[in-house]
Amino acid sequence: MAKEWTLLVFCGILESGLSENPSWFKNISTDLFKSPGDILIGGLFPINELTSDLSKRVKPDDLECNRISTFGLSLALAMKFSLDEINSRDNLLPGITLGFESYDTCMQPAVVMRPVLQLLTKETTEELDVTCNYTDYKTRVIAIIGPNSSDLVPVIGKLIGFFLMPLISYGATSDMFSDKETFPSFMRTVPTDRWQVTAMVQLLKLFGWNWVSVVGSDDEYGQKGQQQFSSMANEESICVAYQGLIPVYSDPGQAVKEILDRIVDAKVGVVVVFSLPKPARDFFTEVIKRNMTGVWVASTAWAINDIVSTLPGINSIGTVLAFADVTRPLDLFTPYIRELFTKIGEMEIPQQPDTEISPLDNPCTRCSYLSQANVSMVELKLVQRSAFNVYTAIYCVAYALHDLLGCNATHCDLNPKTDDVYPWQLLQSLQKVSVDLDGVNLKFDQEGNPSFGYDVMQWNFNDTTVRFYVIGYFFQNLTLNKNNITWHTKNRKVPMSTCSSDCGIGQVRRVKGFHSCCFDCIDCKEGTFLNNSDDIQCKSCPIGQWSTPRSTSCIYPIYLYLDWSNFESIGLILGGILVLVSIVWVGALFFMHRGTPLVKTAGGPLTGLMLLSLAGECISLVLFLGQPGDVVCRLQEPLNAFFPTVALSVILTISLQIVCITEFPEKSSEQLENIRGRGSLFVVLGCCGLQAGLCGWYAQEAPSLTHYVASLEVTYVKTFLRCPVEPMLNFGLMLGFNVILALVSFMATFMALKPPGQYNLARDITISTLSYCVLWVMFIPIYTSLGDKEKSIAQVGVSLLSIMGLVATYFFPKCRLLVKHPELNTDDHFRTFLEGVPPTPPEES
Repeated sequence: MAKEWTLLVFCGILESGLSENPSWFKNISTDLFKSPGDILIGGLFPINELTSDLSKRVKPDDLECNRISTFGLSLALAMKFSLDEINSRDNLLPGITLGFESYDTCMQPAVVMRPVLQLLTKETTEELDVTCNYTDYKTRVIAIIGPNSSDLVPVIGKLIGFFLMPLISYGATSDMFSDKETFPSFMRTVPTDRWQVTAMVQLLKLFGWNWVSVVGSDDEYGQKGQQQFSSMANEESICVAYQGLIPVYSDPGQAVKEILDRIVDAKVGVVVVFSLPKPARDFFTEVIKRNMTGVWVASTAWAINDIVSTLPGINSIGTVLAFADVTRPLDLFTPYIRELFTKIGEMEIPQQPDTEISPLDNPCTRCSYLSQANVSMVELKLVQRSAFNVYTAIYCVAYALHDLLGCNATHCDLNPKTDDVYPWQLLQSLQKVSVDLDGVNLKFDQEGNPSFGYDVMQWNFNDTTVRFYVIGYFFQNLTLNKNNITWHTKNRKVPMSTCSSDCGIGQVRRVKGFHSCCFDCIDCKEGTFLNNSDDIQCKSCPIGQWSTPRSTSCIYPIYLYLDWSNFESIGLILGGILVLVSIVWVGALFFMHRGTPLVKTAGGPLTGLMLLSLAGECISLVLFLGQPGDVVCRLQEPLNAFFPTVALSVILTISLQIVCITEFPEKSSEQLENIRGRGSLFVVLGCCGLQAGLCGWYAQEAPSLTHYVASLEVTYVKTFLRCPVEPMLNFGLMLGFNVILALVSFMATFMALKPPGQYNLARDITISTLSYCVLWVMFIPIYTSLGDKEKSIAQVGVSLLSIMGLVATYFFPKCRLLVKHPELNTDDHFRTFLEGVPPTPPEES
């Protein structure tokens, strides 16, 4: 039990020790705005707000700033805290104390000039010397911290720059102050608006928002920010549908209504608000009244300001994405203020304040009433963030003095009490200083801007309160965690803000109206392409290439052919096999009955030549299948024409025999043997020789496949490639010659008399040649109307049909007789054709 009590006592002692404030808190002065020191630093803070009407001002001193700004007062106290902390450290400026003088700016150029002139006076006097050379001129303070507003820097920046006195702002963000020729001594611990604009544009691009409005306050900060945003947005293809300014120095009511009307008319879903806090409050008051929702991108000036975030109904405006300066918590700041206010509360308050005291000496006469109840004013999120900017500015001055005075942990080489130290010397040290504060490294670039960027925050609404959540960071580039964003939309999804939907692949934009973001999407036609979505028109394909509609590139054409595995090819192959089997069967049957009257009458040995030519024709049709080549294309049409010529010339010889028997009966018996012998051979050789000449002429004149393909005008991505059928005259002569042979045979036999009681050989020739002529005559108009693939299929198909027609009509009747009626295969049944005896017409009854 004793051990437990000992442990509890020890923990209590440890806890109380940890909760104690630093020892230097005991020496805190209750003088809020001034403190003596070996080196003085000036401060400019918006401690009060304007209460007089500027339009009625007739005298230089006709200005009243009688309403305390707790924000500005808190920042002034942050300066006091920072310097007290620095003075408590023995190793930063050993043996040297830093004092300060803080003054009220009232956010007014007419007010800020008086403290600036005071700070520029010579050392501890209140005199401002006019000399020819200010190199050795020692001003009252060595540096000035402030002001908070970009409106005030143009008024005082050039004057202070003349003395090359460091002017380190903790809130002026306008990019115009980066011009070192105009503002040579200006520095800041907040990023420039140019960076903020870059961050905003990257944010819009990240979510694909290219149709936005931008609203600014009608002052230096809002005007410059709006101009920079519009310029950079235009460079990044983001269209600003509307931009308006909120009046700062007059009643903004009517102007805000008109701005919102224009935003609604423009149908934008994202509005960038580049404004000071008060104009932003006026703006969103009207937004809440109208129950408008959208995405609001907040600039740093009002991003976490409570005068906007505490507006009644602010949780109804939609999604707020804000940019805020990078900060770190000042853990001792609140305890310091609590201790300070406790001491002030213990002081005796005068019954009547001294109204004769100048605002320069005491900018806050009512601050003597501060107490523990007022500590909450420094706990606001905005104050904590801005206090860090003041804190870093003062520490930069302290570390620069550390280098300038040649200090180490125990002493300094120079003593400001005896050695002259000038502001322009401090400026040179500041330009090289590097300070690490709680993980944040601060150093200034050549333009006086800090080496850090922004926290990206979202407003999350909890009932009527707003909480700020960090969702990303920006320094040179934006880093964002999209999953941490809660979209205040109906479906909780990322809202869209585009004038026109993005065009699809292979579509070009045709701008309509005055904004490049408003456009119609036009498909790229065949033969054109769009490989860059930013191009304004489709490009034509290079020669030899082609594209389909809505293409992003052109390709060399792909050639198709009758592949062996295609259904069409398989069908043609099966048909060819059927025809070839029929020819083989007929040939085998005729060979078995060689020397019989029927075979002799049909042509004897020439029937074998006829069947071989028909088989060759059937086999040659495989040249139409598979991938074509130069050699294949040279042989394809000539072989397709030559083999039928052999068969038709044999039929022609038999037709001539029938003509001889029927038309010249008195000489037929004598001449028939000559016609069947050498005569038939001459006819066959003559016809084949003439067709061979036509085929050779065609092969010579026809272009090679390679040359033909190279000469094609490419207007397709895929097409069927077949052998070129050129010249058409030669092709027609080859096919026409075969038709003429068949036609001559038909004309020679169709009027021949049937021998009574004998086999009618003329009938077989008539039907077979007629079928051949009909097929190829019908082929001509069909062929000319088909595509390349269908032409090849049609030609092979008609060739197979014509072969099968000759086999079926000329040979099958004879085969039937051989199989079914072998008893008729006698000399008497074929006497007319064997002996040349003319048929006797039947007697009339």
